[in-house]
Amino acid sequence: MPPLPNEARNSDLAYQAEVLQGVSRTFALTIPELPDPLRAVVGNAYLLCRITDTIEDDPALSAGQKQKLWRRFVDVLANRDDPRDFARELGRMLSASTTASEHDLVANTPRVVRITNGFSAAQRGALERCVRHMAHGMQEFQRLDTSAGLASLMQLERYCYFVAGVVGEMLTELFCDYSVEMNDRRGELLPLAVSFGQGLQMTNILKDVWEDRRRGACWLPREVFRETGFDLSFLRPGQNHPGFARGLAEIVAIARQHLADGMRYIELVPTRETGIRRHCLWALGMAVLTLRRVHATPMFKSGRDVKISRRSVSAVIAVTSLLGRSNVALRQVFGTLTRGLPLPRASRSGEPERKSFDAG
Repeated sequence: MPPLPNEARNSDLAYQAEVLQGVSRTFALTIPELPDPLRAVVGNAYLLCRITDTIEDDPALSAGQKQKLWRRFVDVLANRDDPRDFARELGRMLSASTTASEHDLVANTPRVVRITNGFSAAQRGALERCVRHMAHGMQEFQRLDTSAGLASLMQLERYCYFVAGVVGEMLTELFCDYSVEMNDRRGELLPLAVSFGQGLQMTNILKDVWEDRRRGACWLPREVFRETGFDLSFLRPGQNHPGFARGLAEIVAIARQHLADGMRYIELVPTRETGIRRHCLWALGMAVLTLRRVHATPMFKSGRDVKISRRSVSAVIAVTSLLGRSNVALRQVFGTLTRGLPLPRASRSGEPERKSFDAG
């Protein structure tokens, strides 16, 4: 595909920045902090993942329809399918449960993909692999009945890998392509990136547990809650059961451990790369504050009950902007913020084993 004229590409990039505000305020906040050569590609990567997520989230789509749409979207990114035809088909099938911003994003898939096609081969490869692996994993979990939770903690970790760990891998590939110094640390960064992504996703699962439940899904592991004396089949908002609170604390502890890996990831980012560090630190800080609210309010009934305030977001931005170059200071802040959060049972006698997953 020939490159777009500058005017057309600038128009598409302006649309990309605008639609990011509608589909994710968090990423619309953090992406502009990245160095200029990374902003467009990371913003584009998020929109590609958002389209993939939109297919998963719409309750009107059957498992078979979702699988077909995911395969088509992978083909679109590989230039084996027409993005206009894909956008029309998906747009017709989406229900009112999908937000207006997501409907708009899907309708403008051709513009998003035109931007993708303008990146380097290495950047396009990282984006295509991420979406392919994400779609592969989502297909696997669409075949399961998740109304009463996932079977095991391993299954939860695997789900979090496919929807967020692969994003950590993709971002690391982009960062390493940009920075020679980060590329030299690729072997250390990649496993930590997966864990970081899993921690962010587990935090979202905890925050959104009741919204997911209303959609007929539950991503909590039955294995963990069975051990604490609670059957997820009886899950209800405002659950006042000590076994549920203990199970929730176990997941908070595991998410905390993943976010500690996220802190180690950030420490490996060169201190002069302040934009990359801020991009990661803001996501980490907001996740830790959300975990604190979930742990303090186990009987919450909605994600709104544990959503952090704008004042808290501003505090994260201010503290990390001030201390972002000092690993020692950041470790101290992380330790202070996570004090009082439970530790995973496996880590009380040593470091828990890290698991890897075949993305297929």
